[in-house]
Amino acid sequence: MKINGLEYHVETAGKGEPLLLLHGFTGNGDIWKEIATLLQDEFRCIFVDIIGHGKTAKPDDAGRYAIQKAAADLRAVLEQFGIAQASVLGYSMGGRLALTFAVLYPQMVKKLVLESASPGLKTEAERAARRKQDEQLADRILSEGIEAFVDYWTNIPLFESQKKLAADVREKIRTQRLENDPVGLANSLRGMGTGAQPSWWDCLQKLDFPVLLAAGEGDPKFCRIAEEMKARMPHAKKIIFSHCGHAIHAEDPRKFGTMVKGFLKNC
Repeated sequence: MKINGLEYHVETAGKGEPLLLLHGFTGNGDIWKEIATLLQDEFRCIFVDIIGHGKTAKPDDAGRYAIQKAAADLRAVLEQFGIAQASVLGYSMGGRLALTFAVLYPQMVKKLVLESASPGLKTEAERAARRKQDEQLADRILSEGIEAFVDYWTNIPLFESQKKLAADVREKIRTQRLENDPVGLANSLRGMGTGAQPSWWDCLQKLDFPVLLAAGEGDPKFCRIAEEMKARMPHAKKIIFSHCGHAIHAEDPRKFGTMVKGFLKNC
């Protein structure tokens, strides 16, 4: 569908209350398909390939990837479907985008699920340092190509726990990552990386709807972030998943999907 001048790839499955699902960096909407089998009997799942990823457009202007503009694109997606309010589930980068959407358009959010996500970095010094790192990584993607980058990305400490997954699952994740375009990934880092986005820490207490914060016990950084976020959010619930790292949806999809469904139905 055409969204604010860009071609967006969006799929839907199921029926019921709308649920917008947002993938992480190097992902696409397909990462949610297994989880969706547990949800789509009661929820209309809307899978969006975020700008720069999957089959959605990959513009050359990194400024077009700004997280506020990506959130405005999501608003337009829902409006094209005639949806005034939806629950939103976001993972990692998609979690930062989901939270951005919730801060900018709170009236459009019924419930919010954040998997291994953060409100950004608190200080400009931290953001500047992160922008420098992301710029270097973007340059690396463009100079070395997608396969070399995926090999590097698969082996960063954040994804160490994924090495315990079955070989076919790991290969599926790798194949999906290889489908990305270097320009799209590089500009995603430059335009909507953690250093490029605003800090939403001071906005958390204003969110007046149920929030589920999910983190894996093998990902202590995001466990700490989830705890600090919960302390600032009036309607937040936190779940730490045992035997999981950063990508809970991939490492324990049935338990994660069951927990998400329970939260969306009962909170």
